[in-house]
Amino acid sequence: MGLRALGGHALTLAIAAPLVSGVLLVIYAWLLAQTLGRTIEGGESLWAVLSLVATMAAIIIARAVLGMIGEQAGTMGAEAIKKSLRDRLFSHLLAQRHALGLKPASGAVAAALIDQVDGLENFFARYLPAMIAAAILPVAFAVVLFPIDWVVALLFLFTAPLIPVFMALAGWGAQAATDRQANALSRLSAHFADRLRGLLTLKLFGREADAINDVHAASEALRRRTNAVLRIAFLSSAILEFFAALGVAGVALYVGLTYLGFLGINPGLTLSAGLFALIMAPEVYAPLRQLAAHYHDRATARSALAEIENLVADPDNLRSADMTPPATASKPAARLAIEGLTVKTATGATILDGLDLDLAPGKTLAIMGPSGIGKSTLARAIARLTPFEGTITLDDRPLSEWPEPELRGALALIAQKPRIFTGTIAENIGFADPLADRASITSAADRALATQFTASLPDGLDTLVGEGGYGLSGGQIQRIGLARLFLTAPALIILDEPTAHLDPETEAQLLDQVFAFAEGRTLIILTHSATVAARADAVLRMAGGKLLPTPHRARPATAKREDRA
Repeated sequence: MGLRALGGHALTLAIAAPLVSGVLLVIYAWLLAQTLGRTIEGGESLWAVLSLVATMAAIIIARAVLGMIGEQAGTMGAEAIKKSLRDRLFSHLLAQRHALGLKPASGAVAAALIDQVDGLENFFARYLPAMIAAAILPVAFAVVLFPIDWVVALLFLFTAPLIPVFMALAGWGAQAATDRQANALSRLSAHFADRLRGLLTLKLFGREADAINDVHAASEALRRRTNAVLRIAFLSSAILEFFAALGVAGVALYVGLTYLGFLGINPGLTLSAGLFALIMAPEVYAPLRQLAAHYHDRATARSALAEIENLVADPDNLRSADMTPPATASKPAARLAIEGLTVKTATGATILDGLDLDLAPGKTLAIMGPSGIGKSTLARAIARLTPFEGTITLDDRPLSEWPEPELRGALALIAQKPRIFTGTIAENIGFADPLADRASITSAADRALATQFTASLPDGLDTLVGEGGYGLSGGQIQRIGLARLFLTAPALIILDEPTAHLDPETEAQLLDQVFAFAEGRTLIILTHSATVAARADAVLRMAGGKLLPTPHRARPATAKREDRA
Protein backbone atom coordinates (compact mmCIF):
# COMPACT_ATOMS: atom_id res chain seq x y z
CA MET A 1 0.00 0.00 0.00
CA GLY A 2 1.43 3.35 -1.02
CA LEU A 3 1.83 6.29 1.30
CA ARG A 4 -0.97 8.19 -0.43
CA ALA A 5 -3.41 5.33 0.19
CA LEU A 6 -2.61 5.47 3.91
CA GLY A 7 -4.24 8.90 4.03
CA GLY A 8 -7.62 7.26 3.44
CA HIS A 9 -10.82 9.21 2.92
CA ALA A 10 -9.37 12.28 4.66
CA LEU A 11 -6.74 12.76 1.96
CA THR A 12 -9.33 12.14 -0.76
CA LEU A 13 -11.51 14.85 0.77
CA ALA A 14 -8.54 17.22 0.96
CA ILE A 15 -7.96 16.72 -2.79
CA ALA A 16 -11.64 17.03 -3.72
CA ALA A 17 -12.30 20.20 -1.68
CA PRO A 18 -10.32 22.63 -3.89
CA LEU A 19 -11.83 21.12 -7.05
CA VAL A 20 -15.37 21.65 -5.77
CA SER A 21 -14.35 25.12 -4.63
CA GLY A 22 -13.11 25.80 -8.18
CA VAL A 23 -16.51 24.89 -9.62
CA LEU A 24 -18.18 27.25 -7.16
CA LEU A 25 -15.68 29.92 -8.13
CA VAL A 26 -16.75 29.78 -11.80
CA ILE A 27 -20.40 30.10 -10.75
CA TYR A 28 -19.52 33.00 -8.44
CA ALA A 29 -17.56 34.85 -11.15
CA TRP A 30 -20.37 34.39 -13.64
CA LEU A 31 -22.98 35.65 -11.16
CA LEU A 32 -20.81 38.65 -10.25
CA ALA A 33 -20.29 39.52 -13.94
CA GLN A 34 -24.02 39.21 -14.60
CA THR A 35 -24.84 41.36 -11.58
CA LEU A 36 -22.46 44.13 -12.66
CA GLY A 37 -23.52 43.88 -16.31
CA ARG A 38 -27.23 44.07 -15.53
CA THR A 39 -26.87 46.97 -13.10
CA ILE A 40 -24.29 48.99 -15.06
CA GLU A 41 -25.13 48.20 -18.68
CA GLY A 42 -28.80 47.22 -18.27
CA GLY A 43 -29.62 49.82 -15.60
CA GLU A 44 -31.47 47.34 -13.38
CA SER A 45 -31.97 48.06 -9.70
CA LEU A 46 -30.28 46.27 -6.84
CA TRP A 47 -33.54 44.58 -5.89
CA ALA A 48 -33.70 42.99 -9.34
CA VAL A 49 -30.37 41.22 -8.78
CA LEU A 50 -30.80 40.56 -5.06
CA SER A 51 -31.19 36.83 -5.64
CA LEU A 52 -27.85 36.82 -7.46
CA VAL A 53 -26.21 38.67 -4.58
CA ALA A 54 -27.66 36.21 -2.06
CA THR A 55 -26.39 33.27 -4.11
CA MET A 56 -22.92 34.82 -4.28
CA ALA A 57 -22.92 35.29 -0.50
CA ALA A 58 -23.86 31.64 -0.05
CA ILE A 59 -21.05 30.60 -2.42
CA ILE A 60 -18.53 32.68 -0.46
CA ILE A 61 -19.57 30.93 2.76
CA ALA A 62 -19.53 27.52 1.07
CA ARG A 63 -16.03 28.09 -0.31
CA ALA A 64 -14.76 29.19 3.12
CA VAL A 65 -16.21 26.05 4.68
CA LEU A 66 -14.70 23.90 1.92
CA GLY A 67 -11.33 25.55 2.54
CA MET A 68 -11.45 24.71 6.26
CA ILE A 69 -12.66 21.18 5.59
CA GLY A 70 -9.94 20.62 2.99
CA GLU A 71 -7.19 21.91 5.28
CA GLN A 72 -8.38 19.87 8.25
CA ALA A 73 -8.80 16.74 6.13
CA GLY A 74 -5.33 17.21 4.65
CA THR A 75 -3.82 17.46 8.12
CA MET A 76 -5.69 14.35 9.29
CA GLY A 77 -4.62 12.38 6.24
CA ALA A 78 -1.00 13.49 6.64
CA GLU A 79 -1.03 12.55 10.33
CA ALA A 80 -2.31 9.07 9.46
CA ILE A 81 0.48 8.66 6.90
CA LYS A 82 3.11 9.90 9.35
CA LYS A 83 1.93 7.55 12.09
CA SER A 84 1.96 4.55 9.78
CA LEU A 85 5.39 5.45 8.41
CA ARG A 86 6.84 5.96 11.88
CA ASP A 87 5.48 2.58 13.00
CA ARG A 88 6.98 0.83 9.99
CA LEU A 89 10.28 2.66 10.24
CA PHE A 90 10.60 1.99 13.96
CA SER A 91 9.83 -1.70 13.46
CA HIS A 92 12.40 -1.89 10.68
CA LEU A 93 15.09 -0.20 12.74
CA LEU A 94 14.48 -2.59 15.61
CA ALA A 95 14.74 -5.60 13.33
CA GLN A 96 17.64 -4.62 11.08
CA ARG A 97 21.15 -5.95 11.55
CA HIS A 98 24.37 -4.84 9.89
CA ALA A 99 27.78 -6.53 10.13
CA LEU A 100 28.59 -6.15 13.85
CA GLY A 101 25.01 -5.14 14.50
CA LEU A 102 25.89 -1.63 13.39
CA LYS A 103 22.98 0.69 13.80
CA PRO A 104 22.58 4.32 12.77
CA ALA A 105 23.47 6.96 15.30
CA SER A 106 20.57 7.74 17.63
CA GLY A 107 20.61 11.38 16.52
CA ALA A 108 20.08 10.27 12.92
CA VAL A 109 17.30 7.91 14.02
CA ALA A 110 15.62 10.72 15.97
CA ALA A 111 15.96 13.06 12.99
CA ALA A 112 14.37 10.46 10.70
CA LEU A 113 11.53 9.50 13.03
CA ILE A 114 10.70 13.09 13.96
CA ASP A 115 12.10 15.72 11.59
CA GLN A 116 12.19 13.78 8.32
CA VAL A 117 8.78 12.19 8.81
CA ASP A 118 7.37 15.59 9.78
CA GLY A 119 8.83 16.86 6.51
CA LEU A 120 6.23 14.76 4.68
CA GLU A 121 3.23 16.44 6.31
CA ASN A 122 2.99 19.52 4.12
CA PHE A 123 3.49 17.42 0.99
CA PHE A 124 0.33 15.39 1.61
CA ALA A 125 -1.68 18.04 3.44
CA ARG A 126 -0.95 20.97 1.11
CA TYR A 127 1.25 20.24 -1.88
CA LEU A 128 -0.64 17.20 -3.18
CA PRO A 129 -4.09 18.90 -3.19
CA ALA A 130 -2.50 22.06 -4.66
CA MET A 131 -0.76 20.06 -7.39
CA ILE A 132 -3.96 18.31 -8.50
CA ALA A 133 -5.89 21.57 -8.40
CA ALA A 134 -3.17 23.31 -10.42
CA ALA A 135 -3.25 20.53 -13.01
CA ILE A 136 -7.03 20.59 -13.46
CA LEU A 137 -8.49 24.00 -12.61
CA PRO A 138 -6.53 26.33 -14.99
CA VAL A 139 -7.36 24.11 -17.97
CA ALA A 140 -10.98 23.82 -16.83
CA PHE A 141 -11.24 27.60 -16.45
CA ALA A 142 -9.82 28.11 -19.94
CA VAL A 143 -12.32 25.62 -21.39
CA VAL A 144 -15.18 27.48 -19.67
CA LEU A 145 -13.95 30.75 -21.15
CA PHE A 146 -13.59 29.35 -24.68
CA PRO A 147 -17.26 29.89 -25.68
CA ILE A 148 -17.19 33.39 -24.23
CA ASP A 149 -13.92 34.60 -25.78
CA TRP A 150 -11.48 32.26 -27.46
CA VAL A 151 -8.67 34.82 -27.38
CA VAL A 152 -8.72 35.02 -23.60
CA ALA A 153 -8.94 31.25 -23.37
CA LEU A 154 -5.91 30.81 -25.63
CA LEU A 155 -4.00 33.40 -23.62
CA PHE A 156 -4.65 31.39 -20.47
CA LEU A 157 -3.71 28.13 -22.16
CA PHE A 158 -0.47 29.66 -23.41
CA THR A 159 0.75 31.43 -20.25
CA ALA A 160 -0.44 29.00 -17.57
CA PRO A 161 1.72 26.04 -18.67
CA LEU A 162 4.82 28.24 -18.78
CA ILE A 163 4.68 28.67 -15.03
CA PRO A 164 5.13 24.96 -14.15
CA VAL A 165 7.82 24.64 -16.83
CA PHE A 166 9.99 27.42 -15.44
CA MET A 167 9.19 26.41 -11.86
CA ALA A 168 10.41 22.90 -12.69
CA LEU A 169 13.68 24.36 -13.95
CA ALA A 170 14.10 26.22 -10.69
CA GLY A 171 12.86 23.14 -8.85
CA TRP A 172 15.80 21.04 -10.03
CA GLY A 173 18.13 23.40 -8.26
CA ALA A 174 15.80 23.54 -5.27
CA GLN A 175 15.75 19.75 -5.03
CA ALA A 176 19.53 19.50 -5.04
CA ALA A 177 19.81 22.23 -2.41
CA THR A 178 17.09 20.63 -0.28
CA ASP A 179 18.80 17.24 -0.50
CA ARG A 180 22.00 18.79 0.78
CA GLN A 181 20.10 20.58 3.50
CA ALA A 182 18.26 17.43 4.67
CA ASN A 183 21.51 15.45 4.64
CA ALA A 184 23.23 18.17 6.66
CA LEU A 185 20.37 18.16 9.18
CA SER A 186 20.63 14.39 9.66
CA ARG A 187 24.40 14.57 10.07
CA LEU A 188 24.10 17.45 12.52
CA SER A 189 21.51 15.55 14.59
CA ALA A 190 23.65 12.41 14.65
CA HIS A 191 26.79 14.43 15.34
CA PHE A 192 25.27 16.39 18.21
CA ALA A 193 23.60 13.39 19.90
CA ASP A 194 26.76 11.32 19.57
CA ARG A 195 28.88 14.03 21.20
CA LEU A 196 26.33 14.67 23.91
CA ARG A 197 26.28 11.00 24.88
CA GLY A 198 30.08 10.91 24.85
CA LEU A 199 30.50 14.11 26.85
CA LEU A 200 32.41 12.36 29.63
CA THR A 201 34.90 10.84 27.20
CA LEU A 202 35.32 14.18 25.43
CA LYS A 203 36.00 15.83 28.77
CA LEU A 204 38.50 13.20 29.88
CA PHE A 205 40.53 13.52 26.70
CA GLY A 206 40.29 17.32 26.62
CA ARG A 207 38.16 17.26 23.51
CA GLU A 208 35.14 19.33 24.55
CA ALA A 209 36.42 22.44 22.73
CA ASP A 210 36.88 20.45 19.53
CA ALA A 211 33.37 19.03 19.87
CA ILE A 212 31.92 22.52 20.30
CA ASN A 213 33.82 23.75 17.24
CA ASP A 214 32.65 20.78 15.19
CA VAL A 215 29.00 21.29 16.13
CA HIS A 216 29.34 25.00 15.39
CA ALA A 217 30.84 24.28 11.97
CA ALA A 218 28.11 21.75 11.17
CA SER A 219 25.44 24.24 12.28
CA GLU A 220 26.95 26.96 10.11
CA ALA A 221 26.99 24.61 7.11
CA LEU A 222 23.33 23.81 7.73
CA ARG A 223 22.50 27.51 7.91
CA ARG A 224 24.17 28.17 4.56
CA ARG A 225 22.37 25.27 2.91
CA THR A 226 19.03 26.41 4.35
CA ASN A 227 19.58 29.90 2.94
CA ALA A 228 20.40 28.38 -0.45
CA VAL A 229 17.06 26.55 -0.39
CA LEU A 230 15.24 29.77 0.49
CA ARG A 231 16.91 31.68 -2.34
CA ILE A 232 15.72 29.15 -4.88
CA ALA A 233 12.25 29.12 -3.33
CA PHE A 234 12.05 32.90 -3.73
CA LEU A 235 13.14 32.52 -7.36
CA SER A 236 10.27 30.11 -7.99
CA SER A 237 7.81 32.60 -6.51
CA ALA A 238 9.24 35.40 -8.66
CA ILE A 239 8.79 33.29 -11.81
CA LEU A 240 5.18 32.59 -10.89
CA GLU A 241 4.35 36.22 -10.16
CA PHE A 242 5.96 37.35 -13.41
CA PHE A 243 3.91 35.08 -15.65
CA ALA A 244 0.73 35.54 -13.61
CA ALA A 245 1.04 39.32 -13.84
CA LEU A 246 1.79 39.01 -17.55
CA GLY A 247 -1.35 36.91 -18.13
CA VAL A 248 -3.67 39.16 -16.11
CA ALA A 249 -2.27 42.29 -17.76
CA GLY A 250 -2.67 40.67 -21.19
CA VAL A 251 -6.36 39.92 -20.55
CA ALA A 252 -7.02 43.41 -19.19
CA LEU A 253 -5.27 45.00 -22.18
CA TYR A 254 -7.18 42.82 -24.65
CA VAL A 255 -10.57 43.55 -23.08
CA GLY A 256 -9.86 47.28 -22.85
CA LEU A 257 -8.68 47.59 -26.45
CA THR A 258 -11.69 45.58 -27.63
CA TYR A 259 -14.11 47.94 -25.85
CA LEU A 260 -12.27 50.93 -27.37
CA GLY A 261 -12.64 49.43 -30.83
CA PHE A 262 -8.93 49.04 -31.51
CA LEU A 263 -9.28 45.28 -31.85
CA GLY A 264 -11.87 43.74 -34.14
CA ILE A 265 -11.34 40.16 -33.04
CA ASN A 266 -14.54 40.01 -30.96
CA PRO A 267 -16.50 43.22 -31.53
CA GLY A 268 -19.59 41.79 -29.82
CA LEU A 269 -17.91 41.38 -26.44
CA THR A 270 -20.47 42.39 -23.83
CA LEU A 271 -19.75 44.05 -20.53
CA SER A 272 -20.77 40.91 -18.63
CA ALA A 273 -18.52 38.68 -20.78
CA GLY A 274 -15.56 41.06 -20.44
CA LEU A 275 -16.02 41.34 -16.68
CA PHE A 276 -16.26 37.56 -16.41
CA ALA A 277 -12.94 37.23 -18.27
CA LEU A 278 -11.31 39.88 -16.05
CA ILE A 279 -12.65 38.29 -12.84
CA MET A 280 -11.44 34.86 -13.91
CA ALA A 281 -8.00 36.07 -15.05
CA PRO A 282 -6.35 36.13 -11.59
CA GLU A 283 -8.29 33.04 -10.55
CA VAL A 284 -6.75 31.02 -13.38
CA TYR A 285 -3.35 31.60 -11.81
CA ALA A 286 -4.53 31.22 -8.19
CA PRO A 287 -4.10 27.39 -8.15
CA LEU A 288 -0.63 27.87 -9.61
CA ARG A 289 0.16 30.43 -6.92
CA GLN A 290 -1.01 27.94 -4.32
CA LEU A 291 1.19 25.28 -5.89
CA ALA A 292 4.18 27.62 -5.86
CA ALA A 293 3.58 28.44 -2.20
CA HIS A 294 3.91 24.74 -1.37
CA TYR A 295 6.34 23.74 -4.11
CA HIS A 296 9.25 23.59 -1.69
CA ASP A 297 7.24 21.08 0.37
CA ARG A 298 7.70 18.63 -2.49
CA ALA A 299 11.48 19.07 -2.43
CA THR A 300 11.48 18.76 1.35
CA ALA A 301 9.43 15.56 1.22
CA ARG A 302 11.63 13.98 -1.44
CA SER A 303 14.74 14.80 0.53
CA ALA A 304 13.14 13.47 3.71
CA LEU A 305 12.25 10.19 2.00
CA ALA A 306 15.78 9.94 0.61
CA GLU A 307 17.23 10.40 4.11
CA ILE A 308 14.84 7.80 5.53
CA GLU A 309 15.80 5.39 2.76
CA ASN A 310 19.49 6.00 3.44
CA LEU A 311 18.90 5.37 7.11
CA VAL A 312 17.24 1.99 6.68
CA ALA A 313 19.39 0.90 3.73
CA ASP A 314 22.89 2.18 4.46
CA PRO A 315 23.47 3.68 7.90
CA ASP A 316 27.21 3.78 7.30
CA ASN A 317 26.89 7.15 5.59
CA LEU A 318 25.61 8.68 8.82
CA ARG A 319 28.88 8.19 10.65
CA SER A 320 29.85 11.06 12.83
CA ALA A 321 32.85 13.03 11.73
CA ASP A 322 36.16 12.07 13.25
CA MET A 323 37.47 14.31 16.00
CA THR A 324 41.04 15.26 16.64
CA PRO A 325 42.17 15.18 20.27
CA PRO A 326 45.14 17.07 21.64
CA ALA A 327 48.45 15.27 21.95
CA THR A 328 49.94 14.65 25.37
CA ALA A 329 53.55 14.65 26.42
CA SER A 330 55.18 12.17 28.80
CA LYS A 331 54.98 13.27 32.44
CA PRO A 332 56.53 11.99 35.66
CA ALA A 333 54.45 10.10 38.21
CA ALA A 334 52.06 12.31 40.16
CA ARG A 335 51.50 12.50 43.91
CA LEU A 336 47.83 12.47 44.88
CA ALA A 337 46.63 13.84 48.20
CA ILE A 338 42.99 14.01 49.28
CA GLU A 339 41.78 15.55 52.51
CA GLY A 340 38.20 15.79 53.78
CA LEU A 341 36.63 14.85 50.46
CA THR A 342 32.85 15.01 50.67
CA VAL A 343 30.48 14.44 47.78
CA LYS A 344 26.69 14.66 48.02
CA THR A 345 23.88 13.99 45.59
CA ALA A 346 21.51 16.69 44.37
CA THR A 347 19.05 15.58 47.04
CA GLY A 348 21.64 15.95 49.80
CA ALA A 349 22.50 12.28 50.32
CA THR A 350 26.16 11.77 51.23
CA ILE A 351 28.22 9.51 48.97
CA LEU A 352 31.73 10.31 50.21
CA ASP A 353 32.11 11.62 53.74
CA GLY A 354 35.39 13.24 54.73
CA LEU A 355 37.51 10.82 52.72
CA ASP A 356 41.33 11.12 53.00
CA LEU A 357 44.05 9.57 50.87
CA ASP A 358 47.78 10.03 50.36
CA LEU A 359 49.21 8.22 47.35
CA ALA A 360 52.93 8.48 46.69
CA PRO A 361 54.23 9.02 43.15
CA GLY A 362 54.76 5.89 41.09
CA LYS A 363 52.70 3.64 43.38
CA THR A 364 49.71 1.52 42.52
CA LEU A 365 46.57 1.40 44.64
CA ALA A 366 43.55 -0.87 44.39
CA ILE A 367 40.27 0.36 45.88
CA MET A 368 37.66 -2.30 46.55
CA GLY A 369 34.08 -2.16 47.66
CA PRO A 370 30.56 -3.21 46.65
CA SER A 371 28.74 -1.59 43.76
CA GLY A 372 27.20 1.77 44.59
CA ILE A 373 29.55 2.47 47.48
CA GLY A 374 31.14 5.49 45.75
CA LYS A 375 34.24 4.21 43.95
CA SER A 376 33.27 5.73 40.60
CA THR A 377 32.25 8.95 42.35
CA LEU A 378 35.74 9.15 43.85
CA ALA A 379 37.27 8.71 40.40
CA ARG A 380 35.07 11.45 38.95
CA ALA A 381 35.98 13.79 41.80
CA ILE A 382 39.71 13.21 41.27
CA ALA A 383 39.18 13.90 37.56
CA ARG A 384 37.30 17.12 38.45
CA LEU A 385 34.13 15.86 36.82
CA THR A 386 31.81 16.24 39.80
CA PRO A 387 31.44 18.96 42.46
CA PHE A 388 33.00 18.17 45.84
CA GLU A 389 33.95 19.64 49.18
CA GLY A 390 37.40 19.24 50.64
CA THR A 391 40.85 19.34 49.07
CA ILE A 392 42.39 17.33 46.24
CA THR A 393 45.96 18.10 45.24
CA LEU A 394 47.95 16.68 42.39
CA ASP A 395 51.70 17.13 42.80
CA ASP A 396 50.99 19.47 45.74
CA ARG A 397 48.89 21.66 43.48
CA PRO A 398 45.16 22.08 44.24
CA LEU A 399 42.98 20.54 41.57
CA SER A 400 41.15 23.83 41.07
CA GLU A 401 44.39 25.51 39.96
CA TRP A 402 45.05 23.08 37.13
CA PRO A 403 44.19 24.46 33.68
CA GLU A 404 41.81 22.14 31.87
CA PRO A 405 44.16 21.07 29.02
CA GLU A 406 47.03 20.50 31.44
CA LEU A 407 44.87 18.42 33.80
CA ARG A 408 43.56 16.24 30.96
CA GLY A 409 47.10 15.59 29.83
CA ALA A 410 48.30 14.70 33.32
CA LEU A 411 45.41 12.45 34.28
CA ALA A 412 43.80 9.54 32.43
CA LEU A 413 40.50 8.05 33.59
CA ILE A 414 39.17 5.01 31.76
CA ALA A 415 35.58 4.64 32.89
CA GLN A 416 33.83 1.36 33.55
CA LYS A 417 31.87 1.78 30.31
CA PRO A 418 34.12 3.62 27.82
CA ARG A 419 32.23 5.65 25.25
CA ILE A 420 32.48 4.32 21.71
CA PHE A 421 31.58 6.72 18.90
CA THR A 422 30.14 5.79 15.54
CA GLY A 423 33.14 5.02 13.34
CA THR A 424 35.83 2.42 12.85
CA ILE A 425 37.59 0.65 15.70
CA ALA A 426 40.85 2.32 14.67
CA GLU A 427 39.21 5.75 14.77
CA ASN A 428 37.87 5.07 18.25
CA ILE A 429 41.32 4.08 19.49
CA GLY A 430 43.06 6.96 17.71
CA PHE A 431 40.63 9.35 19.40
CA ALA A 432 43.14 9.57 22.26
CA ASP A 433 45.94 11.06 20.15
CA PRO A 434 45.48 13.06 16.93
CA LEU A 435 49.13 12.57 15.99
CA ALA A 436 49.07 8.80 16.31
CA ASP A 437 49.91 7.01 13.08
CA ARG A 438 48.52 3.68 12.03
CA ALA A 439 51.42 1.78 13.56
CA SER A 440 50.87 3.42 16.95
CA ILE A 441 47.14 2.67 16.85
CA THR A 442 47.83 -0.94 15.91
CA SER A 443 50.40 -1.23 18.72
CA ALA A 444 47.91 0.19 21.23
CA ALA A 445 45.30 -2.30 20.01
CA ASP A 446 47.81 -5.12 20.42
CA ARG A 447 48.66 -4.09 23.98
CA ALA A 448 44.95 -3.89 24.87
CA LEU A 449 44.37 -7.29 23.24
CA ALA A 450 41.85 -5.68 20.90
CA THR A 451 43.47 -7.30 17.88
CA GLN A 452 42.50 -10.69 19.30
CA PHE A 453 38.92 -10.07 18.20
CA THR A 454 39.47 -7.58 15.35
CA ALA A 455 41.61 -10.15 13.51
CA SER A 456 38.50 -12.24 12.88
CA LEU A 457 36.52 -9.28 11.48
CA PRO A 458 36.42 -8.73 7.70
CA ASP A 459 37.87 -5.22 7.95
CA GLY A 460 39.97 -5.69 11.07
CA LEU A 461 40.58 -2.41 12.85
CA ASP A 462 38.73 -0.63 10.05
CA THR A 463 35.48 -2.39 10.96
CA LEU A 464 32.63 0.04 11.58
CA VAL A 465 30.94 -0.05 14.97
CA GLY A 466 27.72 1.62 15.99
CA GLU A 467 27.12 4.42 18.43
CA GLY A 468 27.89 3.41 22.00
CA GLY A 469 29.77 0.33 20.80
CA TYR A 470 26.63 -1.27 19.39
CA GLY A 471 27.65 -4.62 17.97
CA LEU A 472 30.51 -5.16 20.44
CA SER A 473 30.56 -7.08 23.70
CA GLY A 474 31.31 -5.42 27.03
CA GLY A 475 34.81 -6.90 27.10
CA GLN A 476 35.57 -5.72 23.57
CA ILE A 477 34.42 -2.20 24.44
CA GLN A 478 36.66 -2.21 27.50
CA ARG A 479 39.66 -3.27 25.44
CA ILE A 480 39.06 -0.46 22.95
CA GLY A 481 38.83 1.97 25.86
CA LEU A 482 42.06 0.66 27.35
CA ALA A 483 43.78 0.87 23.97
CA ARG A 484 43.22 4.62 24.15
CA LEU A 485 45.21 4.64 27.38
CA PHE A 486 48.27 3.28 25.57
CA LEU A 487 48.24 6.30 23.22
CA THR A 488 48.51 8.75 26.13
CA ALA A 489 51.27 9.65 28.59
CA PRO A 490 49.55 10.54 31.88
CA ALA A 491 51.16 10.98 35.26
CA LEU A 492 48.11 9.57 37.08
CA ILE A 493 46.02 6.70 35.76
CA ILE A 494 42.57 5.79 37.13
CA LEU A 495 40.93 2.62 35.86
CA ASP A 496 37.34 1.81 36.83
CA GLU A 497 36.69 -1.96 36.68
CA PRO A 498 39.06 -2.42 33.70
CA THR A 499 38.60 -6.23 33.51
CA ALA A 500 34.98 -6.69 34.66
CA HIS A 501 33.86 -8.40 31.44
CA LEU A 502 36.95 -10.49 30.71
CA ASP A 503 37.72 -14.14 31.26
CA PRO A 504 40.58 -14.95 33.70
CA GLU A 505 43.15 -15.66 30.99
CA THR A 506 42.46 -12.46 29.07
CA GLU A 507 42.30 -10.54 32.34
CA ALA A 508 45.77 -11.73 33.33
CA GLN A 509 47.26 -10.84 29.95
CA LEU A 510 45.66 -7.40 29.96
CA LEU A 511 46.78 -6.66 33.51
CA ASP A 512 50.36 -7.50 32.51
CA GLN A 513 50.14 -4.82 29.82
CA VAL A 514 48.46 -2.27 32.09
CA PHE A 515 50.97 -2.62 34.94
CA ALA A 516 53.87 -2.57 32.49
CA PHE A 517 52.51 0.68 31.06
CA ALA A 518 52.01 2.07 34.59
CA GLU A 519 55.69 1.62 35.50
CA GLY A 520 56.91 5.06 36.61
CA ARG A 521 53.34 6.34 36.83
CA THR A 522 50.78 6.53 39.62
CA LEU A 523 47.94 4.05 39.19
CA ILE A 524 44.56 3.68 40.92
CA ILE A 525 42.37 0.70 40.08
CA LEU A 526 38.77 0.52 41.24
CA THR A 527 37.75 -3.12 41.25
CA HIS A 528 35.66 -5.89 42.74
CA SER A 529 38.28 -8.49 41.81
CA ALA A 530 40.68 -9.72 44.48
CA THR A 531 42.89 -11.02 41.67
CA VAL A 532 43.25 -7.54 40.23
CA ALA A 533 43.73 -5.96 43.66
CA ALA A 534 46.51 -8.44 44.52
CA ARG A 535 48.72 -6.86 41.85
CA ALA A 536 48.64 -3.42 43.47
CA ASP A 537 51.14 -2.06 45.96
CA ALA A 538 48.31 -1.32 48.38
CA VAL A 539 44.64 -2.13 48.78
CA LEU A 540 42.04 0.05 50.49
CA ARG A 541 38.39 -0.79 50.99
CA MET A 542 35.66 1.79 50.68
CA ALA A 543 32.95 1.76 53.33
CA GLY A 544 30.79 4.45 54.84
CA GLY A 545 32.08 7.02 52.40
CA LYS A 546 35.67 6.56 53.59
CA LEU A 547 38.72 4.50 52.65
CA LEU A 548 39.70 1.84 55.18
CA PRO A 549 42.90 -0.25 55.16
CA THR A 550 42.74 -3.94 54.44
CA PRO A 551 44.74 -6.34 56.62
CA HIS A 552 47.93 -8.11 55.62
CA ARG A 553 49.01 -5.60 52.97
CA ALA A 554 52.00 -3.28 52.83
CA ARG A 555 50.66 0.03 51.65
CA PRO A 556 52.54 2.99 50.25
CA ALA A 557 49.06 4.42 49.81
CA THR A 558 47.85 5.18 53.31
CA ALA A 559 44.49 6.06 54.67
CA LYS A 560 44.51 8.97 57.09
CA ARG A 561 44.60 8.29 60.80
CA GLU A 562 40.93 9.07 61.34
CA ASP A 563 39.99 6.47 58.71
CA ARG A 564 41.76 3.78 60.69
CA ALA A 565 39.52 4.27 63.68
